Amino acid sequence: MNLRTVSLRRRVTVSAIAVLGVVLVGLVLVVDAMFASQSQRDVETALLDKSRNAQTLVRQRVRGAELANRLENRGVQVRLAMPDGTVFGQAPGDDVTHKVTRGLSDGSTITLYAESSVITVAQARLRRLLVLVGFGALAVTAVALVWVVRRALAPLDAMTTLARSIASGDRGHRLSPERTDNELGRTAAAFDDMLDSLEGSEERTKRFVADAAHELRTPVAGVQAVAEALMHTSSAEERERLNLLLVRESRRAGRLVDDLLALARIDAGLELYRERVDLLALAEAEVSRTRLLAPDFDIAAEGTSAHVSGDPQRLAQVLANLADNARQATGPSGQVRLHVSTVGSYARLVVSDDGPGVPPQDRDRIFDRLVRLDEARDRRSGGSGLGLPIARGVVRAHGGDLSCIAFASPGAAFQVRIPLADEGTPAS
Repeated sequence: MNLRTVSLRRRVTVSAIAVLGVVLVGLVLVVDAMFASQSQRDVETALLDKSRNAQTLVRQRVRGAELANRLENRGVQVRLAMPDGTVFGQAPGDDVTHKVTRGLSDGSTITLYAESSVITVAQARLRRLLVLVGFGALAVTAVALVWVVRRALAPLDAMTTLARSIASGDRGHRLSPERTDNELGRTAAAFDDMLDSLEGSEERTKRFVADAAHELRTPVAGVQAVAEALMHTSSAEERERLNLLLVRESRRAGRLVDDLLALARIDAGLELYRERVDLLALAEAEVSRTRLLAPDFDIAAEGTSAHVSGDPQRLAQVLANLADNARQATGPSGQVRLHVSTVGSYARLVVSDDGPGVPPQDRDRIFDRLVRLDEARDRRSGGSGLGLPIARGVVRAHGGDLSCIAFASPGAAFQVRIPLADEGTPAS
């Protein structure tokens, strides 16, 4: 998206002046047309009134030149033709807009002429007045708009100033709009929400980097210490023990690095190779894998088939993570169940155990990165606190979600919900 970065003040001012100019031009044209039309009607009315007045004067025995003189005035000329052929007054030239001819009671004929020059001059004066007033109104409006638009756009200047101060490192300030039911209020609220999200993401990133560095420091320091001890030992038995420690610490560091890379791929957009996958078949395969690692451990898969469109390797990774966490939580004498079902348009898989469970206040926190509820046990087992965040990221990449749900005490349960596959999705 390429935003056109034109001056908003100039755009608003020019647009408002342009609209006002169009309105004023239209107003001038309308007023001019209405004035011309009304003037024509007034002239016609005046000529008709004078013709009636001429009839009245004739009854009063006003004749000839006196009658013509009484009826003539500025802009109106009279031509009176007597019955004996005598004519008083004369017809004007071409500068005539209207004329009225009427026969009088004494047998004479009177013709009244209205000159167009009077109307034309008045109309020209009105046009000049309208143009002058229009230009004056535009000038005053332009000056007023500069001030009004500057005040109206002051909140945008505040946003710009705040953004620049935050970019320079001054965190924590917000616009805090008084009202959010208008355009600027909604924009300011969205701006504050964006800043909260960005600063929260920045803080989480800083904390994650610090925690990851701390986690890596422990195995790296162990590798360094074992390597230095190997350089100074001469006992074959001691060297063998140190070699085992070196391998263990290096594997621990490698697992942590792999987990960090997996999280990076999830954040960048996990690439999935989708096909039709039966969650019950994956659960049964995970049960077989766990029994190979711990033959005496009580784990079983149950439920009905539920097909989803997903990456079988990634989903198997999620099940392995949940099953291993449950087995570590319960210990060798525990019990783990993988139950598959369908709920509406979703496939549902619940991994439950009879271990100590997860406190309600921690059921969402355990999906944060590098979080452990049992530090000692997780460190002994090599856990980095990234397994559950990775599993949730994989499930969400499939359009579903992973959550820790309430379960019968004692015990914990993790629920996977993924949309069911369409019937046309090819099977693996």
